[in-house]
Amino acid sequence: MKISQENMPPFVFLALLFLVVTASASTLITDFHALIELKNGFESPSPVLSTWNSSNPTSVCSWAGIKCLKGRVVSLDLTDMNLYGSVSPVSSVFLSLDKLTDLSLAGNNFTGEIKIENLSSLRSLNISNNAFDGGLDWNYSSLKNLEVFDAYNNNFTDSLPLGISSLEKLRYLDLGGNYFFGKIPESYGNLVSLEYLSLAGNDLQGKIPGELGNLTNLREIYLGYYNVFEGGIPKEFGKLVNLFHMDISKCELDGPIPRELGNLNSLDTLFLHTNLLSGSIPKELGNLTGLVNLDLSINALTGEVPNELVNLQQLRLVNLFMNRLHGSIPDFFAAFPKLETLQLWMNNFTGTIPENLGGNGNLQTLDLSTNKLTGTIPPNLCASNQLRILILLKNFLFGSIPEGLGKCFSLVRVRLGQNFLNGSIPDGFIYLPQLNLLELQDNYLSGNLSENGNSASVPAKLSELNLSNNFLSGSLPFSLSNFSSLQNLLLGGNQFSGPIPPSIGQLQVLKLDLSGNSLSSEIPVEIGNCFHLTYLDLSSNNLSGPIPPEISNIRILNYLNLSRNHFTNTIPKSIGSIKSLTIADFSFNDLSGDLPESGQFAFFNASSFAGNPLLCGSLLNNPCNVTATTRTQKKASEEFKLVFALGLLICSLVFAAAAIIKAKTFKKGGSSSSSWKMTAFRKLEFTVLDVLECMKDGNVIGRGGAGVVYHGKMPNGTEIAVKKLLGFGRSHSHDHGFRAEIRTLGNIRHRNIVRLLAFCSNKETNLLVYEYMRNGSLGEALHGKKGKYAYTLRVDEKSDVYSFGVVLLELITGRRPVGEFGEGVDIVQWTKKATNCGRREEVIRVVDPRLLTTVPQDEAMHLFFIAMLCIQDNSVERPTMREVVQMLSEFPRLSPETQSSSSAVFCQKSKNIEKEKNGSKPRSDLLV
Repeated sequence: MKISQENMPPFVFLALLFLVVTASASTLITDFHALIELKNGFESPSPVLSTWNSSNPTSVCSWAGIKCLKGRVVSLDLTDMNLYGSVSPVSSVFLSLDKLTDLSLAGNNFTGEIKIENLSSLRSLNISNNAFDGGLDWNYSSLKNLEVFDAYNNNFTDSLPLGISSLEKLRYLDLGGNYFFGKIPESYGNLVSLEYLSLAGNDLQGKIPGELGNLTNLREIYLGYYNVFEGGIPKEFGKLVNLFHMDISKCELDGPIPRELGNLNSLDTLFLHTNLLSGSIPKELGNLTGLVNLDLSINALTGEVPNELVNLQQLRLVNLFMNRLHGSIPDFFAAFPKLETLQLWMNNFTGTIPENLGGNGNLQTLDLSTNKLTGTIPPNLCASNQLRILILLKNFLFGSIPEGLGKCFSLVRVRLGQNFLNGSIPDGFIYLPQLNLLELQDNYLSGNLSENGNSASVPAKLSELNLSNNFLSGSLPFSLSNFSSLQNLLLGGNQFSGPIPPSIGQLQVLKLDLSGNSLSSEIPVEIGNCFHLTYLDLSSNNLSGPIPPEISNIRILNYLNLSRNHFTNTIPKSIGSIKSLTIADFSFNDLSGDLPESGQFAFFNASSFAGNPLLCGSLLNNPCNVTATTRTQKKASEEFKLVFALGLLICSLVFAAAAIIKAKTFKKGGSSSSSWKMTAFRKLEFTVLDVLECMKDGNVIGRGGAGVVYHGKMPNGTEIAVKKLLGFGRSHSHDHGFRAEIRTLGNIRHRNIVRLLAFCSNKETNLLVYEYMRNGSLGEALHGKKGKYAYTLRVDEKSDVYSFGVVLLELITGRRPVGEFGEGVDIVQWTKKATNCGRREEVIRVVDPRLLTTVPQDEAMHLFFIAMLCIQDNSVERPTMREVVQMLSEFPRLSPETQSSSSAVFCQKSKNIEKEKNGSKPRSDLLV
């Protein structure tokens, strides 16, 4: 018999209501205790969690990141709350939150292992962007309703979890950015509901299973970057008819591009760049009429661009650079109505640039450099004033520069060098407001440089102007001095005349090359105001008068060339006070008087002063006239020097003895721990005294110019490597910057960098404490255990750059740094001599043949030129390590501009004999 609510006795209804409320409150309290336990497990709870109040259990549903339904916590969102700690000890907490449907721990600093199981209601799990490690071998059968699983960017290792294959409802799976290894399980092809799959950025190997072609609901797939697959792209991928985005780049795929990819009619983006793909571009790709982004760059593709690609009218980006494509550039590229980026550089394209290219009004980036293109530059490249990057260098283009480019106010980078362009530079071209780089070097341009017609619009953004090796004439425009951001001004090898304008002192340039012109009059004294100048070349002009002593105001000048002019009077002694000056050339002038011998002049050789017959000095074997009085003074001076030298020798012996005694005291533990300061970057279970204890001669495992490395074992069994840096104490002048870099190193977490545990220092010594790695040294990895690294360098911000350059040369040539090139010759000297002009054939001859079987020649050339930049004799001309990293990491995405400019360091020939007669010299364009 049914009892309606109306007929139910009031006390029975109230009792039932009480039971329901009590049960609901009881389960909510269970959730409350679980959340409080979770919060207490964090090392540094975020202020956001201040609402998690342990004194009020009934307020759970109003806490930050919490959502409830029917009196139970169903959503826990801790995304980007800056939380720290290990979740492992409190993983069991999640078992109590058995009604959770959404759980996000993303964007924090959680560490350790994590295990999420037995949450049958869970639909979304996001643990991305943390530092979780271990594996993901969970009981996925207890997560049967899971639809979203995001574990991107952690430190997970082991093989990919097989249990995921049982998640029939899974629509989103991202395991990228970890350290998973092994093969992709074929069973992943059973995840038929999957719409998003990313396994990119791991250490996966083997073949890409064709079973992934069964994922017909898939819309996005990412498999590349750091993975190293065998074989090619499975033809079964042609069945992924709903695919919108495919990125399988940078994972060493080989073989042809499957024609079956032409079946992917929904495809918007196809990225297959930086692989070893060969053969021609399939004409079937012309069926992808919705394609917006196509990147097949940095492969070994051959043949011509198929005409069928004319159907791809939605294309915005086309990257085919660094392949072996040939033939002409198809005219249909110019007809694509939405094309924004076209990069075809470093191929073998011939013929002319399509006449109407740029006429569509959307073109922003055009790079056709390093091909064999002829003809003229199309006039409509900047038809709608949106063109930002124009790079056509290293072709065979002729004719004049289109006048329209002088009014293209959107231009940021222009590189038209190393062609056969003639005529004048369009008015206003060098004064465009957004222009950052303009290179027109090595052409046949003539005429004058015009003054800026509108001085109010002088741009502040131009950082490099390279017009060298042309036929430009006239005087230098005063407007150049208004470029406040100009760093490199390269006008050498032209026919400029007249004086150097005094306003040049307003520039903040790092490099100024006016060599090989017909400039006259005196050097303006205002040049001493260019305090940032490191490279100054005024050679091979008609300059006269005395050398201004104001040059010595440029305290960081590294290279000074005043040769082949008509300078008179003496060389200012104050120039010797520029401590950074390592190369100077005063040869073939009309200089006279005593040659200074103090300061940096003591390091220059006689060739730096040749061709000045009125100069005298011991270095030139042309002693100056000495009177009897000066001989007497000289004798007295020599006697004084002898006494002074003996006194100095005695003092040196005393100081040496003191140093030996102090060193022995240090080895015996004489230094008290109170004089040492230890900065730990991890939680350590040893002290600075434990570190000092292992610094014994018997524990030395390596020596070099930068320091000594010791191996030690701490009381808790931890093995460490201690590097004692030479030449850096806590009172060193570079202490602030050095400590800042040490703090940065201590915070780095990377798979290929040994972890810095601590930094110890006192007033005289700095120690770096690393994890001890048992894999030997880099030299042993490259060449076995024979041979030692014989370079010694002072510890500064550029010594590591030089060392890195030497290591690159070892990698490229397959040779040890010393011992293989004859007496007194090292790998740097040998390489520079063997590749005197940096020509391709010279470089290829020194490259290890084993390297050329696995690495494209162009990539080897790129690495070679980076190495040569790093081993420049002048430290200021070396790049910083930040710049080296940028050149290495961005190489696949950049044009060959760095290679082109780098090769100019070694040899850049004049285009005609007359220029050589005029004394023009090759420029040293080190870095763009």
